[in-house]
Amino acid sequence: MLRVLVVATSKYTHGGITAVLKQYENSSMWQRYHCVWIGTHRDGYLLRKVWYFIWAMIRYICLLPFYDIVHIHFSLAISAKRKYPFFRLAKLLGKGTIIHLHCGSQIDENWSPVYQKMFERCDFGIVLSEGLKATVEKFIGKNDKIRVVYNPCPSIDSRVSFEKKNYILFSGTLSKGKGYQDLIYAFAKVYDKHKGWKVVLAGNGEVEHARALSSSLGISECVMLLGWVDGNMKHKVFSESQALCLPSYAEGFPMAVLDAWAYGLPVLATPVGGLIDVAKDFENMLVFEPGDVDTLSKKLDLLMSNTSLRQQLAEESLRLSAGQFNLGTITEQIGEIYCQV
Repeated sequence: MLRVLVVATSKYTHGGITAVLKQYENSSMWQRYHCVWIGTHRDGYLLRKVWYFIWAMIRYICLLPFYDIVHIHFSLAISAKRKYPFFRLAKLLGKGTIIHLHCGSQIDENWSPVYQKMFERCDFGIVLSEGLKATVEKFIGKNDKIRVVYNPCPSIDSRVSFEKKNYILFSGTLSKGKGYQDLIYAFAKVYDKHKGWKVVLAGNGEVEHARALSSSLGISECVMLLGWVDGNMKHKVFSESQALCLPSYAEGFPMAVLDAWAYGLPVLATPVGGLIDVAKDFENMLVFEPGDVDTLSKKLDLLMSNTSLRQQLAEESLRLSAGQFNLGTITEQIGEIYCQV
């Protein structure tokens, strides 16, 4: 009977890794493989972070002898460096090791020696897209231990429903890399034609900058800034929205898009990270290049004007969430890797 230690950031932090692991935690896979979550990092002041890391290591050392596999989740190099001592201990005790890279195209320019060591010595490495697999193999050489496993769409509680409103939703941290400012600029270009619509920004980060930019463009009354949303509020805003727009410059596999597919929302996004594997313009989503505000504004105009297009893309979103991005499908793939280890 396999037992798996899952090493990752804390379940109390915001971010994609936490969101994915919470879905795994609520699946049958978690019980089947007796998974235990070791959180190594938590947001906050330095002393809190240090203490959290020490406590994670104490728990890990106590539990490791009784487990078969260590499944380590990380993203950028600083995250990998935090996890490396856990990886080394697992190898010293002869445990099976799986490393799970939650990172996108930025890995190419940020490749670190710690990535090299972990990918070369692990039993299996999991990445979020075929493109990322090719990038990793540029550094470590082609081999059969790198597997592509997409992040899953969440399960939606359909018992609570909300009336649709003319909202274009952005969900994620308000930062330059997420491209929220491009959405504001693009919406301002077509604002006069669609005064009944609003852009809803759900996320923390550069909230005041977004507010100032909206005001300077004369559309502040049409831009709603919600801050970070989760739980019932997240369910409400996704249920009410007509579409999701994610103008990111780099992603692993964006949770906002996976959320949108689960809610049956049409998606307008840049083909970055794992989306490159599945994005088909005008078939299952609308696509534009990062930073191309003019094309974004034209496709926003089309999406807001064309009800039948929204319905077609909504149906494709639901198809994706029920198929290859279904939680059961994804956890079955991970379970197969556990058994191979």
